[in-house]
Amino acid sequence: MSFFAVLFALLIEQLKPLPRGNVIHDALTGWMRWTGRNFDAGRDHHACVVWCITVLLPALLTFAAYQAAAHFSLLLALAWDVAVLYLTLGFRQFSHYFTDIRDALDRGDEAEARRLLTQWRHLDASELPRTELLRHVIEHSLLAAHRHVFGVFFWFVLLSSLGFGPAGAVLYRLAEFAGRYWAFKSRTVGAPINQRLMNLSQWLFGLLDHVPARLTAFGFAVVGNFEEAITCWRRDAALWKHPNEGIILAAAAGAVGVQLGGSAAPGVTPDRSKTFEAGALPEAVLADGSTPGLPPVPGHLRSIVGLVWRSVVLWMLLLALLTLANLIG
Repeated sequence: MSFFAVLFALLIEQLKPLPRGNVIHDALTGWMRWTGRNFDAGRDHHACVVWCITVLLPALLTFAAYQAAAHFSLLLALAWDVAVLYLTLGFRQFSHYFTDIRDALDRGDEAEARRLLTQWRHLDASELPRTELLRHVIEHSLLAAHRHVFGVFFWFVLLSSLGFGPAGAVLYRLAEFAGRYWAFKSRTVGAPINQRLMNLSQWLFGLLDHVPARLTAFGFAVVGNFEEAITCWRRDAALWKHPNEGIILAAAAGAVGVQLGGSAAPGVTPDRSKTFEAGALPEAVLADGSTPGLPPVPGHLRSIVGLVWRSVVLWMLLLALLTLANLIG
């Protein structure tokens, strides 16, 4: 049933995507704000309380609703799976920014592309040169595809196979949103926040994302240039401070042969060390700390789209085979 739930959710999302600034995003933001305001008094142990209420409680309620639906009808349980996946999984939750930026670059309107990147990622892109702009768009799009599609896919399939329904999809998306929300709040809000809560949220999401990130990178390698993707994975993942991000971006860079990572020229904003924190600098990479390959050009945006969709087809085929084997067995 997992295969059909994912398939129907993706089809519905392509036909009727959630609009920008949708009520679900606003509700999640309000939920994070409410739990932090009511359960966080600044002490270390409050971080665990807030995270459990923010992330685990909705996942458990989703599981309870699935159990209630399955008690009456398997079709009702499937409908609940599809509804939850529609809200948590899909390209159209972020791809409108990618598409609009690509269209602006095709028109030669780099100012509009910078404005859209600023609106999407909340960074100052006003001075980005074209190559650096493309590099940011590719990197942010790859990570968004992983977090909106492949990570949700993994946790949904895993927990669904154990009888928890769509609880895994909710768990992953809320964990990702919590880590991003508290980090964003710490940068933009003048009021003090519980640093322990931000660190705990990011650490727990890193744990949840450990296996999905490596499966995403492996999928990119299979559907792209396998040898170069694996080489970049092993050699260049340390260019990024966060291991899960580094593995995904390094594998994708090798799979399509594009330079990612590296440092921006002096005076260029945004400072890459603040948007993608640098890690170690292997001897084999370029002098600016980027992966080997061609400098980003607009054609690479289409290559990235093809890479992601081929990877989706790969994992859907594997899930279909597992479903078929389960039915036959």
